[in-house]
Amino acid sequence: MILVQNVLFPLLICFGLSIAEFAEKNTYTTKYDNIDINDVIHNERLLKNYVFCLLEKGPCTPDGLELKKNMPDAIETDCSKCSEKQRQGSEIMMRFLIDNKPEYWNPLQDKYDPTGTYKQRYLDSKKTEVSAEPVEPTEV
Repeated sequence: MILVQNVLFPLLICFGLSIAEFAEKNTYTTKYDNIDINDVIHNERLLKNYVFCLLEKGPCTPDGLELKKNMPDAIETDCSKCSEKQRQGSEIMMRFLIDNKPEYWNPLQDKYDPTGTYKQRYLDSKKTEVSAEPVEPTEV
């Protein structure tokens, strides 16, 4: 019984902490997941500030620094360490920039995705999306 208390118990605690630390390092912080991506998209000043932060053309907020730090890894690993909210937000943001703000998207792509892998995946997915068009009523 003393062996369990003196040796095994501390080992199990250390092992449990190691697993928790490992899991924590394999995901990005969720501290900024409460930011509404639509607020950023629809506010030119906010959007420009984030883009300039990522391009190292302007100052970064704490969440912008976190984004800039994780961006290369997120692109390389297809956002494998992202929370579901981060994954959805990055999809919304990148699709918006590609479709509506090429003046922001192109320099970001040059810096973070020079092969254009993400943009090509997005364009390919747009081709396969099903769109429903209203059907004109036919006369009987």
